[in-house]
Amino acid sequence: MKSQRQSKILELIAQQDIETQEQLLNALEQAGFRSTQATISRDIKELRIVKELSSTGAYRYTVQTNESDRFFSRLNNIFRECVVKLDHAQNIVVIKTMPGLASAACSAIDSMDIAYLVGTIAGDDTGLLVMRDSDYAKEFCEELRGIIKEAR
Repeated sequence: MKSQRQSKILELIAQQDIETQEQLLNALEQAGFRSTQATISRDIKELRIVKELSSTGAYRYTVQTNESDRFFSRLNNIFRECVVKLDHAQNIVVIKTMPGLASAACSAIDSMDIAYLVGTIAGDDTGLLVMRDSDYAKEFCEELRGIIKEAR
C-alpha cells in the first residue's frame, strides 16, 4: 500500500501543480487512496519532494534527485524571493530577509545538512547561522552572496 501510495504521489505531482499537503491529500483521496497528513508528510520526506517556484510564480511540489541540484535550487528560490542582506561576524552569519521570511530561509539551510553549520535561529526578518568557526562563516557568507548575485 505504501509503495502504491508513493507512486501515486509522484504521478500526481508530475501531472499537477500541487502547492500544499492538503491539496496532495485531496488529490490522493480522489485517486482512491485514504491517508493522513502525517503520513503524507513522511512520504514527502522519504521521496525527497521539495517545493520549487513554478513559471506562474506559485510554489509547487517536485522531486529533486541530485543532492547538489536540490541544494542550489532551494537556495536560489529562497534567496531570490526573500533575502535582502548578508553579513558575518566571527562564527555567525546574519541573513536579513523580507518580513516573515527568515524562518523559511533558515529552515531550508538547516535541511541541507551542511557539515560546518551548527544550527540556525530565525526571527521575523533575521536569521542567525552559527558556523563551526569564523573561516566557515566567512566562506559560507561569500557563497550565499554569490548565489544571490546569480539569482538576481
